Amino acid sequence: MKKCGILKLLVIKTLTVLFTFPFLLCPVFAEALENPELPAEVLPETATDTPAETPQTETPQAAPKPEKTLEEQRLELIRYGTENEIAGLIKTLRGELQSTGRQAEPGGEPGVQEDTLLDDELKRIAGITRNRSILSGIFGYFGDRKKEGLEERALRVLEERDNEANESVLAAMDYLGKCSVALASDLLREIIDGAETAFLGPAIRALGHTALKGGADETAEYLVEYYENNEIGDESRREIIAALGETRSARGIPLLSDIVDNSDERTPLRMAALDSLAKIGDDEGLPAILKAVGASDPNVRSAAVGALGPFSGEKADAAVIEAFRDSYYRTRLAAARSARERKLTGAIPFLRYRSEHDEVPQVRDEAIKALGAIGNAESEAILEELFRERKNSAAVRITAGEMLIAVNSEKHAEKLLIELDAAKAANQNVLYNGFLRILGRAKSGKLEALARRFFESGGIEEKSYAVDICSNNEFTALADELRKLAEGKNLGLSRRAKKVLEKWGLQ
Repeated sequence: MKKCGILKLLVIKTLTVLFTFPFLLCPVFAEALENPELPAEVLPETATDTPAETPQTETPQAAPKPEKTLEEQRLELIRYGTENEIAGLIKTLRGELQSTGRQAEPGGEPGVQEDTLLDDELKRIAGITRNRSILSGIFGYFGDRKKEGLEERALRVLEERDNEANESVLAAMDYLGKCSVALASDLLREIIDGAETAFLGPAIRALGHTALKGGADETAEYLVEYYENNEIGDESRREIIAALGETRSARGIPLLSDIVDNSDERTPLRMAALDSLAKIGDDEGLPAILKAVGASDPNVRSAAVGALGPFSGEKADAAVIEAFRDSYYRTRLAAARSARERKLTGAIPFLRYRSEHDEVPQVRDEAIKALGAIGNAESEAILEELFRERKNSAAVRITAGEMLIAVNSEKHAEKLLIELDAAKAANQNVLYNGFLRILGRAKSGKLEALARRFFESGGIEEKSYAVDICSNNEFTALADELRKLAEGKNLGLSRRAKKVLEKWGLQ
């Protein structure tokens, strides 16, 4: 009882103090006691009430990190990747180049900024690495495009070849040859004179190409002298014969003619000599070629007919036309190619017959291409017949269509569009894809509607061709459609669309 009295006394004193000094209470209670008129909602709710909802403050979301472009990803890989990753990327780049058939003239072709940055990084890597996979791959990638910029590094590889992997040395020689680097001539001759077996053939080949930028006669004389004064194998002899053709110098004609005339010489060497005489294209070499047209060896005969392409004159014309009667299909094939190169109108009747009746598809194909190269009214009419006849094979119709577009794209584009839709309706996929490929390269104002249709409802392949059509024809009215592709998730289409917009200055 005594304890309960003491407890009551403490409670009374505590309450007295709190009500005397209200600031000791929580601020809300204190304010309520001092201001009884305050509305009830300001008072804190009791524990038995439903807790008040605390206002939610939205945490600002960080902006999504922009997705890296394919070029940015590749640059990052080159800068920070392993040797195997870099070598794999270079292999991919070369594969892409091969699949698109993109080749450049000496000096390379100007690219967009990303391509330039990529090349700069590859040049930097080439300057510091001796990894054979990476170095040979970079030389190959630049050489495939005949792109300058690695000459100094390639020359250094030849100078230090004892300390470099053979694969790197071979790739460096190939690059120097493809880019016709005249400064490599002395080093290549040093390798040839030293009979360095591992590099002999490629060095001879590269030397022939370097002569294109100077010293052709001197190089040809050196090669002739080496051929005549050294005991070398057939493969090295063939390399020298081919290199003489690459020099384009008439100084090699006497040796090449002797090889062609020698019926006891091996057939591959005689054929290589005929090819080189054609590359040189000097009339001094024509008698040997005409003589070889009548050779008993069918392979030599076909090579001789093929070598007539660059030459003019009645004798050469007659030899080409007579070759269409040869029973050996390669000779007929060579005749069609020579007629194409010479634009030989006298061969049109033979070309028509071969395009319709030859038993060998390759001969038919070459005959149609020759008709396209001639491109006069007579050959154009034959091409139209071949294209319109739906009973013809897809290969014949596609090649004929390609030639019609080459002759006059504006005139024939509409016919191709009609046949494209007909092939689609008949589910003739080979024919449809072949016509698509032709239209993707064509130039005609009539193709804008097709490109728009492909952008709106086509598949990936059709959209890809639509990009090509826009690029080839400057269809800037379709820039918005290209922008949509550029912002899309398909990296290949996005990249190609961006390049077209950049070319137009509309990125």
